[in-house]
Amino acid sequence: MRQAVTATLSVWGERRFGYSTLKDSREALLDEGWLMPGLKEDSVVEEKELADSKQEQTDAVPGSAPSALEDARTQGDPGRPETDTLSSAHESESPSARRASVNVTGPESGVSYVRRGSLGALPVQRCSSLGSTAPQWVPDSQAPACMKCGSRFSFTRRRHHCRACGKVFCVVCCDLRFRLTHLGGKEGRVCVTCHSTLINRTLRKEQKKVWFADSVQPRNESSSANTTPTHCDPVQTHSPAVAQVMSTDPSEMPNSPCLEREEIVNSPKGNSAKPLPQKGLPPILTSTGVKGDYTVEEKRTESSLLEELEQGQTEPLVFVLNANLLAMVKIVSYVNRRCWCVTSKGMHAVGQPEVVVLLQCLPEEKRFPTDIFSHFIQIYWDAQTAGKFLNHLSHSLAVRGFLGSKEHAGFLYVRPTFQSLDGLPLPPQPFLFGLLILRAESPWARAFPLRLMLRLGAEYRFYPCPLFSVRFREPLFGQINNSIMRLLVDFRFYRYTLPVVTGLMVDLEARSTCITIPKARHAELLKALNKSNERVLAMGACFNERADSHLICVQTADGQYQTQAISIHSQPRRVTGSCFFVFSGALKVSSGYLAKSSIVEDGLMVQVTMETMLELRRALRDMRDFTLTCGKLQQSDRHEYVHIQWQDEEPRFNKGITSPIDGKSMESITCLKTHQRLEYRANGKVIRWTEVFFLQREEQSGGPNANGNHNRLTERLARAFCLALCQSLSLLKEDGMTKLALRVTLDGQKMEFLAGSNGQPLPLCYHDSLNQSLTAVVQSVSQRQGHAALQLELIFYILEDIS
Repeated sequence: MRQAVTATLSVWGERRFGYSTLKDSREALLDEGWLMPGLKEDSVVEEKELADSKQEQTDAVPGSAPSALEDARTQGDPGRPETDTLSSAHESESPSARRASVNVTGPESGVSYVRRGSLGALPVQRCSSLGSTAPQWVPDSQAPACMKCGSRFSFTRRRHHCRACGKVFCVVCCDLRFRLTHLGGKEGRVCVTCHSTLINRTLRKEQKKVWFADSVQPRNESSSANTTPTHCDPVQTHSPAVAQVMSTDPSEMPNSPCLEREEIVNSPKGNSAKPLPQKGLPPILTSTGVKGDYTVEEKRTESSLLEELEQGQTEPLVFVLNANLLAMVKIVSYVNRRCWCVTSKGMHAVGQPEVVVLLQCLPEEKRFPTDIFSHFIQIYWDAQTAGKFLNHLSHSLAVRGFLGSKEHAGFLYVRPTFQSLDGLPLPPQPFLFGLLILRAESPWARAFPLRLMLRLGAEYRFYPCPLFSVRFREPLFGQINNSIMRLLVDFRFYRYTLPVVTGLMVDLEARSTCITIPKARHAELLKALNKSNERVLAMGACFNERADSHLICVQTADGQYQTQAISIHSQPRRVTGSCFFVFSGALKVSSGYLAKSSIVEDGLMVQVTMETMLELRRALRDMRDFTLTCGKLQQSDRHEYVHIQWQDEEPRFNKGITSPIDGKSMESITCLKTHQRLEYRANGKVIRWTEVFFLQREEQSGGPNANGNHNRLTERLARAFCLALCQSLSLLKEDGMTKLALRVTLDGQKMEFLAGSNGQPLPLCYHDSLNQSLTAVVQSVSQRQGHAALQLELIFYILEDIS
């Protein structure tokens, strides 16, 4: 009984205070008055904790020599003894820990220890391989009780295997999750002891190495970097495998001088778990006064940094989150509000728009909002490893306790339109503003974000929404009650939601409504049309920048939904936008109405007969304009009209984006994000292909295969470009050319290419290798299938290799 109580207190202490052993938890709880004296522990300290305590002792002693186990691992000598670490660890443990007899396997196996106890001989996962290799699972028959707290299993207390060590625990002792390498970077159920071990190991790895950004790197590390270019699949070296790996068939690879020395790396490098931020503030990046030269300060106090910000310095503080990601922090006065302005720098390199967070300062606030740094790292990690990119009206969720409150859920991301941006330190385009949302508002952020964005605008009287966030506010929406959205969206499992066609907008004017649909989005509309009910056709609309006002939905204190409108300040209302439309075929012919139109919440509801519904669907499939007359048959002077119109013009996108070659505007040019399939590494640098712009594209007579041919061509061109420059990545980055572009023009058998960075072409010394690699690709593709006229531009980034 005492053992079970002590183990339970240990589990609670590890979660609440980070204790790693029963001894630590008991001593700390005695000091804090949580545990009465006299309760003795009688448990075996596991080998993982022994190794951790030994590692902590080694790290605490300056200049201490590495252990024999580390020497054997780093030098690859199987004959080095592996018992020294265990023996020294046992000498420092309590007598209760010495009761466990630990047998070390021979050099041939060298993969596990065997601990003998009441449950027999059980394999114990070595600490160095914990999480990186699949453990040997303890059979259920050998585990009648939890191996942590000793609780016996029953019909209600089920067994759970830890995916890190393979042992069996109850749900109380094994309810945490961690990203494991042997699971491909996916999260797996782990026990509280393994979770603490993995967290501490990750923190130690982060603390041992300080990465520098913007070409600044430790001297001893830059000189020892590998000089052989390699390309590896981040799906294997990192977490979730969501992208298909490009073919590595040698026959498809371009002829390149770097190709003969190329290695395909299949084994994971480094830790697959997302790097966790250190406690306290990240290092500060400061300029030495020389252009391109920076230093990193690690021991600045929070009070001194806050004092600098409050003095109104012109330049923001730059925090180093990792070698390729920075966070710039400044206190600004925005619309008469004192706000933290936290801006990311480095998201573009993984195909992600930069993120800006304006967070209103609390009265007498003396702490940095460091939770935003952790969230930036999570966004960067998701984009790099899983290809999860943020866009306008997308959202990201955070852990509970975010920014000091368990009600803070995460951010809703918006693109600025009519809001003022004066006085804000903004990153280059594209970028998004993150608006803080609450837990009660997260269903709307997921299912219908436009409603939430406009409701925020009505709350703070900004059109269409504010760009700043306020902590500890009241939620704008409560429990989802009698909303029409409950009929259109599955708020429980999200198996279906309201489809949104890009560029579709609803304009409400006096006695006339116009639904405009871009012709280029006909395929999207057909997809939504085929999935809809034959009696109901409902679609979400996009925010209408041509409108000067917009319908909003407000939930009252009693849970009811009311319709209001928000407009641009000091401007008359002419065109009002709507968030959605619903066509219902429930109107009877005998009602005396041609059709009925009404405003429901923040959308448009039109009731028509089934005949009219069939005609409407045929018009949409055939991409024909269609007009509905609403009102009674005998009152023609009071009729209202609903027009469905197809337009050639698409909404503008890629605003403010220019070419790195010559500054050419990329606005409204089709762009395709590419989740990196292969990374090319050399001299401690990595080159990544992030996106491709189609400047000119003519469809071939083959029709459906044209897009597939274009995709294969762009992949081979990107591969050839990376291989041609992989030996020069360090030199290019030192010269400030971290963002590169390759513009290729194809016309039959002819090819022209232009590569550049920072608005200028690349120096001539790189042209020979580029010409050789790219010509080989174009010739091989043209001989197989040929290509119509095509002009495209590929974007690349050079990063520090932190694998």
